Amino acid sequence: MDAVSEFPNTPDTAGGLTHLRSDGTAQMVDVSGKAVTTREATATATVRSTPEVLTLLGAGELPKGDALAVARVAGIMAAKKTPELIPLCHPLPISKVTVDFELGKDSVEIQATVKTRGVTGVEMEALTAASVAALSVYDMIKAVDKHAVISGIQVLAKSGGKSGDWTLNGGQGGQA
Repeated sequence: MDAVSEFPNTPDTAGGLTHLRSDGTAQMVDVSGKAVTTREATATATVRSTPEVLTLLGAGELPKGDALAVARVAGIMAAKKTPELIPLCHPLPISKVTVDFELGKDSVEIQATVKTRGVTGVEMEALTAASVAALSVYDMIKAVDKHAVISGIQVLAKSGGKSGDWTLNGGQGGQA
């Protein structure tokens, strides 16, 4: 059974699925009627490696150079390019992107926060920033550890918009 016949249709969508038209084809959601609010999202990703590699990473002594500086810029650039990578994402006026790293014994946690003042959220931009920063770290360490692993890519928190504030461990908050 296809998506069109499986779900009852609403005027603009198939079965209430906002990215599908009533005929089942993809569409970019119309956000023109939404209120402009300040919106922010934070996402994370983790790169696991060996303690020896993490020591080199922290000291900026990897064969390819300062991996964290490169990964920070890559994550910031990625947040700005999200609508070019994810087909149905809206281009947004991003006002701030931060990419931070927490080095552990055998891992580095990457945390990306993206902020905008607009009509739709920035969760995808934060996820893209964290993911690309992790990919960049991997690229920079693969010469010394081909077995490094990227994991734990997820949204940690979001704020703003009709659905209100949300944190991974705290659930829904009030309307923002």
